Parts: sequence; C-alpha cells; structure tokens
Amino acid sequence: MTAEFIPAAKPIIGDKERAAVDAVLKSGMVAQGPRVAEFEEKFTAQMASGDGQQSVMVNSGTSALHVGQLAAGIKPGDEVIVPSFTFAATGNSVAIIGATPVFADIEDDYFCLDPESIEASITSKTRAILPVHLYGHPANMTAIMDIAKRHDLQVFEDACQAHGATWNGQQVGTFGAFGAFSFYPTKNMTAGEGGAITTGDAELAREARMIRNQGMEKRYANELVGLNNRMTDINAAIGLAQLSQVADWMEKRRANAKFLNENLQGVKVPPVAPEAEHVYHQYTIRVSEDRDGFAAALKDEYQVGSGVYYPIPNHRLPSLAPYAKGLELPHTEKAAKECLSLPVHPSLSQGDLERIVEAVNKLAKAGA
Repeated sequence: MTAEFIPAAKPIIGDKERAAVDAVLKSGMVAQGPRVAEFEEKFTAQMASGDGQQSVMVNSGTSALHVGQLAAGIKPGDEVIVPSFTFAATGNSVAIIGATPVFADIEDDYFCLDPESIEASITSKTRAILPVHLYGHPANMTAIMDIAKRHDLQVFEDACQAHGATWNGQQVGTFGAFGAFSFYPTKNMTAGEGGAITTGDAELAREARMIRNQGMEKRYANELVGLNNRMTDINAAIGLAQLSQVADWMEKRRANAKFLNENLQGVKVPPVAPEAEHVYHQYTIRVSEDRDGFAAALKDEYQVGSGVYYPIPNHRLPSLAPYAKGLELPHTEKAAKECLSLPVHPSLSQGDLERIVEAVNKLAKAGA
C-alpha cells in the first residue's frame, strides 16, 4: 500500500472560517466594512503591537509593499535596497513605482539581508532599505536600523512570511516606517487572500488608507491619485477566524521544527540567530549536491513533498535583471542552488515527521 503523500504546505480552513464567511454573506455587506476594521484592530494587537501602531488591510502582500512605499514617499528615480533571494514581489513593488530595486546579498546562515552588503549598496540615490524576514526568520534589525539611522534612510519590512516573529523580543513589522504582511493561503495564517500594512506613523497610515481606496478618505472627495487595493469583509472574516488560532499553529510549527532539527542527518538544518524567534513559515535545509534530484527522490520514493524557494534569484529573472547588470551575489547564488523546504506545517502527524526524517536521512546517506 502506497503511503499517503505529505504536501509541502497545507492551509487549514475549517468550520470556524466557513461560519465567519457565511455570517458576512448573510449580512449583505461583503466589500470593505466592519469586519475589515475589526481585523485591523485585532491584527495590530496580536501581531504588531506598540504605542501608536495600527494596521491598514489591503488585498495582498504585494499591495501592502506597493501601497506602503507610495505612502512613504518613494518616487521614480529613488533607490531601495532589497534582497535578491526572495519572491519577485519584493523587487516588483519597488520597480512598479518607477524606483530602482538595488539587490544586495544575504547572510549565509539565515537567508536574510547581509548588513555589510547593504552598506556597500548605498548611493546618493538610496532612500530606503527593504529587508525580508525570509521563511519566518527575522533579518538582523539591530544592524539594519543602525545603518538606516547613520545614512538617514527609511526601513520597510517585508514580513509577508513572518507573522509573529520577533527580533530581541520586538515583533517584526514594528521596526521601520512600515511592515508588510501577506495572507495568501500557504502563509502561517490566511484570509483567503490579502495583506496588511503595519505602521506607527499616523500620516503614513492615513495616506495608505486613501491610496487603497482611490485616494479617498471621504467618499467622492479624492485627495490623491489612488488605486483599488481594498480588502473585503469576506477575506477579513477568514482572517479573524485564523487569528484566533494562529498562536497554537505557530507552536506546532516550532515543535515540528525542533523534531526535525534533532533528528535530521547529512543535511544543514536551518540555524536561528540568538536574537530571533523563528516562526517557520518554511523549514529550509541545504542540500549541497543535486538538490533537485534529492527533491524528486523525496516525492517519488517516499511520497514527501518539498519546495524550492527560490530557484532563480531576483537579479537573474528576465523581469528584474535589467536593474542588476553584471551583479554578482555569491551567497544568494549558493542558496538558490542548495535550499530545499521540507513540510513543517501544523497538520503533520508524528508519523509524517518520522517519515520525513527517514526519507531525508536515507537519501543524504546514499548521496554521501
């Protein structure tokens, strides 16, 4: 009998979410309304708390990055330093404004922006640094905020994979001018689709609210050229239901990661910085030889799913390569060749975890 396939990710959508959506549908108010406002308040309290902090809900994590930068004053010709080892949305959100994404290298251990590479990338046109808390591990915010202060730069946090992660006890999304979160189905919590801008800057929040709503604060009194990036009450209802459960799911992810850390052999397991609290959106190992063959064998021989995030660095993508002519980022290139994300989601059983360990260890031993 063939073992049941273990997927790399598995969104959890249950009765709570279905009941919440049904209640919104019955109310007749399905676009942006009271559920969005409630989600903004409760998300801030749980995931981005602090004096003056607030959240602005939008329709995707990409919109959160885009609208946040528009509200922060990024303009055509400005430069924003970003990692190349991330999903393309990070660089896209800069480029779509007409600004220039400047790609910096990552640290070898934690897959996040390397402070030394950031320093080397600063020019007279640099306006901001946009670190990504990749896989749920925070970037080195101590060093990044110090660099920003010395060079008078803004900091925007891409926390789309890092709901609940902390650096020195402070929640990600609360360090810079704004943070951006995603509620895509495979994230640690979902709203079906959606995003959040978190900020302690009241004027930035006001501008973001207007930009997401065609530039209006008052109906038909458009103050800015804006967009339609609004979240619906349907999505917010799902998000609220998930928010009440995500703390337990994060603990399960950490427990699953601990089991994998303690039992995997022959591969490099993900280290965690002493200052960091990792939330394991992904559990990413390194496979030094034939990563793609390793992934295929996991699936074909053991029915274990995995994912490569990301096989092509942003500075090598046809869409973004024109911003990075001649650029060499050795740690980024190495990570793109070696990274492999194993299942770590809360739906894994003990038997699933044991099968993942058995599969990885046998394949690593065979490869050695």
